[in-house]
Amino acid sequence: MRFASSANFRRVGVPQGRGTPLKNLYRSDHLGALDAQDASQIVALGISRVLDFRGVEERTAAACRLPGVTVHSLPIEPTIVQKLQQLLAAGEPLSAADVSAHMQDTYRGFVRHSTPRFAEFFAHLLASDEPTVFHCTAGKDRTGFAAALLLKAVGVDDDAVMRDYLLTNERVELPAVSRMGLPREAMAVLWRVQPDFLQAAFAEAQARHGSLDAYLREGLGLGDAERARLVALYRAP
Repeated sequence: MRFASSANFRRVGVPQGRGTPLKNLYRSDHLGALDAQDASQIVALGISRVLDFRGVEERTAAACRLPGVTVHSLPIEPTIVQKLQQLLAAGEPLSAADVSAHMQDTYRGFVRHSTPRFAEFFAHLLASDEPTVFHCTAGKDRTGFAAALLLKAVGVDDDAVMRDYLLTNERVELPAVSRMGLPREAMAVLWRVQPDFLQAAFAEAQARHGSLDAYLREGLGLGDAERARLVALYRAP
């Protein structure tokens, strides 16, 4: 599905074999720029719950435009743009490799600092299987990590998890004009996703907990019973 006013709205899980995409679950860029036609079509999917990872200012600047839904705020404040702006203001040149390194550290920060928010995300999903969309601003980083964790929690294989993550690159268009004074090649890194971003987060989870399964269990509260419930609620036969 494609919407003119929401580039990255899609079902969770690229169609790939048994059990994908997941049932009643959608991921997206922010829903504050929806036009009336797109909002109507998204509501027609039955969506009644929105899980919003945006920070306070992001959320205030572009409130959800889906009528009749319950919005739950799970704020993870953005850091990458602010970090790059600080470096540029200090006269630091930023190459594509520099931006990639900072993006990887942003993803490590999801594990270091935002694990409680992702635990809240799963608590909402475990509470009921009502049709849900979760999102941040571009739908690629905070949302991408959440989707990857969810797919791993229900037993989707690594290749399919990565395909779902990288599909963002087919959805999000690089702006025609460079922003923040970044060279074009650095802009391309900031606006897209790369396997090493997601791998950096998974490696941080493993470093802190011994394995990704242990992170799911200890960090996110997903033991065997909770993971079985997620499979029953959301994974298609």
